Amino acid sequence: MASSLTVPNHALASLIPSHTAKTQSCVSQCVPLLPKSTQSQFHGLKFSYSPSLSVPSSSSFKTSVSAKANKGSVPPSFTLKDQDGKNVSLSKFKGKPVVVYFYPADESPSCTKQACAFRDSYEKFKKAGAEVIGISGDDSSSHKSFAKKYRLPFTLLSDEGNKVRKEWGVPADLFGALPGRQTYVLDKNGVVQLIYNNQFQPEKHIDETLNILRSL
Repeated sequence: MASSLTVPNHALASLIPSHTAKTQSCVSQCVPLLPKSTQSQFHGLKFSYSPSLSVPSSSSFKTSVSAKANKGSVPPSFTLKDQDGKNVSLSKFKGKPVVVYFYPADESPSCTKQACAFRDSYEKFKKAGAEVIGISGDDSSSHKSFAKKYRLPFTLLSDEGNKVRKEWGVPADLFGALPGRQTYVLDKNGVVQLIYNNQFQPEKHIDETLNILRSL
């Protein structure tokens, strides 16, 4: 014989928490209430309950924007070792136009072709009063061997770790597998006047840079 249990209504209500009580309990456990004067940090974000809210000025964003080499701006400065192991700073060339070309690596067929094209036109660059600087991730000894083998008359700088390449914002090619080939022309004030990118036609970098140098 089945037995039955009768529970009074008021007792049943005490066994089932109301929606309001549950919500308040969750809120009190999950989100602590903070006084207005309190400041707290969650995942690196700072929350302030002060009535006055300070908004960052636009100047605080300018550094990140100008951190890369953009046309019409002064690029980040650098000091790197040349093929003789000596420190060379970009500021050393202030007062004259400078051609800074980033290339993937010494001795690769396209990079050798580009370097030799700069070499063959070097007198034209000198006539325009410009300096030529090649930059790659190879070390100084590799640059020295490369410059000697192909009789390169200009400076090669070692950007080991590609720090300057990243700071200047040189894009990679082939889905990031190949360091980019990008050339910059800076005027005598150090302002970028040309940015030219062409991975697979290295000789065209020389034509483009000479054209802009003649117009400065």
